Amino acid sequence: MRPFATWRKWTAGGAAVLMAMLAPATAEAQTARFERFSYEGRSQERVQLRAGEYRNPILSGYYPDPSVTRVGDDYYLVNSSFAHFPGLPVFHSKDLVNWTQIANAIDRPGQLDLAGRAVSEGVFAPDISYHDGLFYIVNTCVGCKGNFVITARNPAGPWSDPAWLPFGGIDPSIFWEGDKAYIVNNDMPAEPPRYEGHRAIWVQEFDWRNLRMAGERTQIVNGGVDISKQPIWIEGPHLFKRGRYYYLIAAEGGTEDKHSEVVFRSESVRGPFMPFPGNPILTQRDLDPARPDPVTSTGHAKFVETQAGEWWATFLGTRPYGPDEYNIGRETFLLPVSWRDDWPVILPHGRPVPFAAPRPKLPAQPRAPLPTAGDFGYVDEFDGKRLALQWVSIRTPKQPFYRLHDGALLLASGAALGDRQGVPAFIGRRQQHHIATVSTILRYRPAKDGDRAGLAAVQNDESWLFFGITRLDGAPAIALYMRDKAKTDTLVASAHVAVDRPITLTIHANGGTLAFDYTIGGERRTLKAGLDATFLSTHRAGGFVGTVIGPYAYAR
Repeated sequence: MRPFATWRKWTAGGAAVLMAMLAPATAEAQTARFERFSYEGRSQERVQLRAGEYRNPILSGYYPDPSVTRVGDDYYLVNSSFAHFPGLPVFHSKDLVNWTQIANAIDRPGQLDLAGRAVSEGVFAPDISYHDGLFYIVNTCVGCKGNFVITARNPAGPWSDPAWLPFGGIDPSIFWEGDKAYIVNNDMPAEPPRYEGHRAIWVQEFDWRNLRMAGERTQIVNGGVDISKQPIWIEGPHLFKRGRYYYLIAAEGGTEDKHSEVVFRSESVRGPFMPFPGNPILTQRDLDPARPDPVTSTGHAKFVETQAGEWWATFLGTRPYGPDEYNIGRETFLLPVSWRDDWPVILPHGRPVPFAAPRPKLPAQPRAPLPTAGDFGYVDEFDGKRLALQWVSIRTPKQPFYRLHDGALLLASGAALGDRQGVPAFIGRRQQHHIATVSTILRYRPAKDGDRAGLAAVQNDESWLFFGITRLDGAPAIALYMRDKAKTDTLVASAHVAVDRPITLTIHANGGTLAFDYTIGGERRTLKAGLDATFLSTHRAGGFVGTVIGPYAYAR
């Protein structure tokens, strides 16, 4: 086998940047061979769509902080990806309902170095826009150099390397007015903070021709709607103009179940901005928390006007299976925007987010080949030349650790899961339903005690599980390990097995519980059932991501 490919071989093809030959010689004996990956998911809420309706969420699972833009008859959307690589997934739609991923805007190791970043650090709250033949994404990388902009002629890529922008804070977005552009973002207020979570919204002109800031920076909102009530974490701002008014929409209240979206307006881009008396324009915090099938934590919206003149909002929300417990992360929802006395409203107070609603008045499109909403499944036979765009790893790889060969995914060893200074040999896809079955066929022979290969379900560096083949006391075994906000493994269950044949590993998720089956030679056995899975919930694990599940290999 050839040595690792040079960086010139690392192309801009999404997860394909990791493609190269595995290290030769001694590593071959430790290569884990995964022959397929299957996923089948079902939503916990049962929804019956009528003719002319669409299903919420429009992007199921860990697709938070949506930003949407329209170019002619086409719609593009980008989401946060934190320290997962490739990052910043870009989607395309013709009807705002059926979405297909077309790119990862961060898909080359040289674009952004996520070394040392915790899973919930990295890139979040991106904003996508278009002007004069060029697409723009402005974003923040926490722990890198701060705020940046990348550009592309084609939203499917390649996207440029970052141009770093010299201002503080997070969550930048671009407002275009004719041939002028402004960046609005969250930052510290122009005074000593009065309380924890006191933030402000700022605006500054953006020299888009030279990708740099220009002129003075102006604070346009201090604290939030009513600073006397100590509103927290005003963030995710977007500016747009309709008629005589400039509108500023922003999230307020934090990212948990007190989350909301608020709106201000002004006759000048630099203010003064006055809050809507009926704020918030979107929240679920005033509903009964014991209601069935709740949607919670709604906010972080962005508006788009269709070619038919309708206004729609994409925003994030969650679907917990228990009190503020959800393992699949924050998701992308869609609702129409209504206008009252020149003020926009997404959802009246006290009304729950609907799972089914009338579709936008846009040409009907067929369901995407890989759906992103409702109940769906897929199988990856690993028989292509590159992995699908939905596959992600953790942090930016310094060298390739997998290849596709003869209908299989071959994994060499990387860093151990939990090692923030390294990149694990882990390739996963988002868990998109609370009720899900994930399965793979594995061939692997561990050489030493502690060597392992199988499926990992990862929330962050200290909250994850591993289910697969290892060696215990000198003999091969099926084992289940977990970490619950911990730096060391806990062995939950194990059983010695022969590894001369392929082993099928299956994880069954049902809300807050998990079960683990393995099949050898047609005989299926259960290693563990009824495992409490709340340690993979954002509420317990912390952070801002959802569970990512996929093949993992590690050799000591």
